[in-house]
Amino acid sequence: MSATDYDNDELIFLEEDDTSEIDDTVYKEWNVLIVDDDEEIHSVTRLALSDLVINNRKLNFIHAYSAKDAKDILHEYGSSIAIILLDVVMETDDAGFDVVHYIRETMKLSEPRIILRTGQPGHAPEEEVIKVYDINDYKTKTELTRGRLLTSVISSIRSYQQIMTINQNRHGLEKIISSSSNLFEEHSVKGFCEGVVTQISSLIGLDAEGLLCARAGSVIDKDDNGVYVLGAAGDYAPFINSPIESIRDTTIVEQVNRCLRLKKHIFESGSTVLYINRAGFEAAVFVHMIKEIDELDKNLLEVFLSSISVGYENVNLFHELRNAAFRDWLTRLPNRNQFINMLDKPHMFASENFSVALIDINHFSDINDGLGQEVGNQLLKAVSECFEDNFDESVRKGRIGADVFGLIGPSDVVNPDTINAVFQSPFKVEDHSLPINVTLGLCRLDDKRNIGIEILKRTNIALNRAKKNISDNFEYYAKEIEDQTTWRLDMIRRLRSDFMDRKLELWFQPQVDLVTEKVVGMEGLLRWPDGQGGYISPAVFVPLAEYSGLIVDIGHWVLEESCRRIEALSDAGYGHLRVAVNISIPQFRDRSFVNKVKDALGAHNCDPSLLELEITESVVMDEPQIVIDALRVLKQHGVAIAIDDFGTGFSSMSYLQQLPLDRLKVDRSFVKDIEPGQSAVLAETIVTLGNKLGLLTIAEGVETREQASYMIKLGCDEAQGYLYAKPMPFDDLMVFLANSK
Repeated sequence: MSATDYDNDELIFLEEDDTSEIDDTVYKEWNVLIVDDDEEIHSVTRLALSDLVINNRKLNFIHAYSAKDAKDILHEYGSSIAIILLDVVMETDDAGFDVVHYIRETMKLSEPRIILRTGQPGHAPEEEVIKVYDINDYKTKTELTRGRLLTSVISSIRSYQQIMTINQNRHGLEKIISSSSNLFEEHSVKGFCEGVVTQISSLIGLDAEGLLCARAGSVIDKDDNGVYVLGAAGDYAPFINSPIESIRDTTIVEQVNRCLRLKKHIFESGSTVLYINRAGFEAAVFVHMIKEIDELDKNLLEVFLSSISVGYENVNLFHELRNAAFRDWLTRLPNRNQFINMLDKPHMFASENFSVALIDINHFSDINDGLGQEVGNQLLKAVSECFEDNFDESVRKGRIGADVFGLIGPSDVVNPDTINAVFQSPFKVEDHSLPINVTLGLCRLDDKRNIGIEILKRTNIALNRAKKNISDNFEYYAKEIEDQTTWRLDMIRRLRSDFMDRKLELWFQPQVDLVTEKVVGMEGLLRWPDGQGGYISPAVFVPLAEYSGLIVDIGHWVLEESCRRIEALSDAGYGHLRVAVNISIPQFRDRSFVNKVKDALGAHNCDPSLLELEITESVVMDEPQIVIDALRVLKQHGVAIAIDDFGTGFSSMSYLQQLPLDRLKVDRSFVKDIEPGQSAVLAETIVTLGNKLGLLTIAEGVETREQASYMIKLGCDEAQGYLYAKPMPFDDLMVFLANSK
C-alpha cells in the first residue's frame, strides 16, 4: 500500500499497525476524551491513534457515550484533558454544540482543544461553527482519514501545550508576585517557592512538577541545619516543610545535597538541579526532565534565576523579620504577639471545651541573680522543651513574658493537674538540679468570638488572683474577678483625678482630756466626696491609694494641710492644740519622707510638738528598721509619735521599746467591749502598759458615759469619740472650739 493510499483510506477501514511497544514507565500521557454515541467510532479512533507519541507522551483515551457522560467526566478531569473528539449529533441533534457551550461558558475551561466530528454533513455550516465556538477543527467523519486525524490531533495537542505553558507561566508569576507583596504572611514562603518551581517548569516546557530545597534556618523555624522542602508543585506538594529525606528518593536527595555542596547547577539525564544564591541565602531547585536542556534554555534559566534570586533573598529577610516580630528568640516558641494572634482565631484550631493557661515561674529572678542569666536562659529553654514533650500538637505553646509561658488547648489537657505534673521533678540545667514552683492563671474559651488581647487580659487577671491565693497555686477566670478589677481601676482613676483637682478634704475629730473634757488636740481624717452629697469610706479608698502608690502624694498633702491648719489654729488663739495624722509604710519608704515633714513644719512656722505622727503596729512590723530610724530623727526634731490601734497587730515588745513614743491609742474594738458590771481586760492591760512605759494613753471610739468612766478608772488620760464630737470640716471645728470655751 502506497503512502498516498494510506493517508486517504477512511478511518473505519484502517487496521492496527504492528509497532514496537513503548515503555509506559518512561512516558507521561495526554488525556484524550472521545465523545460519541457510536461504539465503533471509539474503537477505530483508539486504534488509529494508539501508537502516537507527541513530545514524549502517549495518549490516554477516556470514553463518553453521551453529552451527559461527557459533562460528568469533564468535572472530574477539568483542564487536564488535552483534546476532546466530539460528535455533534448524539441524544439530540445539537448535543455536541451544547457540550462545547458547557465547556467554554459554564465551566470556563479554555485549555482543552476541541475537534468536532459529524456524521451528517451540512447539519451546521463549518464556517459559522468555527466563528461561534472556540474549536480547533470541524470535520465530517467520512473525510477524517487517519492521516488527517493525526494531523489534527498533533496540532491540537501543540496548541493545548502552548496554552497550558502560558497559563502555567502566568500562574507562577501570580504566585511570585502575590507572595512578594505579602511576605509577612505565613504562607508566603511556600507560595513564592512554589511559584519559582512553576515558572522554571514552564520556561523549559515541562509540567509544573519539582521542588525547591534549602537549609531550614529561620525560614520554617527549625533549629537543625538539615535540608528542607520549602516549596513544591505536582506530586511533591505534600512534602512542603518536610526534610528532603522524607521524599524517599535517594537520587533526588543526593542531587540536591550535591548542588548545595558544589554551589552550582547540575544538568543530568532525566533531571536538573538549579542553584540559587543571594547574599548567603541559597537553595536548590529540582525538576524532572525527559530530555536534556539545550543551551538556549540554559541561558534563559540563568537570566530567570538571576532575577528571582533577589526575591528569594527578600523572602528570607522578611521571614527573619517576621520571626523577630512573632517568635521568641530564646525558645523559638510563639511570642506574646503571636500568642494573641492565635487567641484571635481560636476557631482555626479550637473546638468546645478549650482553655488558655498562663504559667508563671515563681522566684525566677532569684535564679538569674544567684546562678547567672545563662542558667536562667537554659532553664527557660528546658521548660519550653518540657512543654513540647508533654503536650502534643493539639496544645499551642508560647512564651508570653520573661518567665511566663502560655498554653492553648483542650480543657482535659490544659488544666492545673496536668500542668502541675510537668513541674513535679526538678529541671536539670548544666550542673544544677532546679526544683520549680509555678503559679497558674486559666481561662475557659467560650463559643463567642473574642478579641485575643481580651482573652489574654482575662487569663492574666486569673494569674494575678492566683498569686494571692494561699491555698492553691491556680485560679480560673470568672467575670466577678474582672468586674472587681475594673471597679478597682475605675476607682483609682477617680481618686487620682479628684486628688489632682483638690477635691479631697481633711476633717478633724477633737481629742479631749478624760477628766476635764477640754479639747487637747484633734486627729486629721481624710475624706473623699463621692460627688453625690456623700463620702466614700476610708476603708475603701485608703487600700486603693496604697495599691496604686498614690498614698505617698496624698500623705504628703495631708502633712502639708495639717501644718497649715496648725498655723491657722495658732493664729486663732489655739496654739496649744496638736494635730495627729496617720503615716503609711509607703511614706516611710520614701527617701525624702523625713525632709518632707521638716519642710512642711518650716513652711508654716509650726511648733514640731504640735504635729503628732500616728503609726499602726503593722507598719512597724513591715519595715521595722526604716520606721524606727525615721521616727528617731523626727523625735529629735520635736515631733510627737503615737501608736494607733494598739493591741490589734500582735507587735513585738522589743520593737515597742525601740520606738520613740509619746502616746498609745487604745483601739476602739477594746473600748467597745466595756459594759456595765464587766471588766475589759485588754483595755486595762494596754493602759497599764502605757503607764509603765511612761506614755500617755488615749481611748478611741468612746461613745457612752460608762465607757468614759471606766477608762478614767483605768488611768487613761485622753479620749476621742462620738460622745465628745464627730469628725468635722475645719470651719466647723473652729465653731466647735469657740463654743467649748
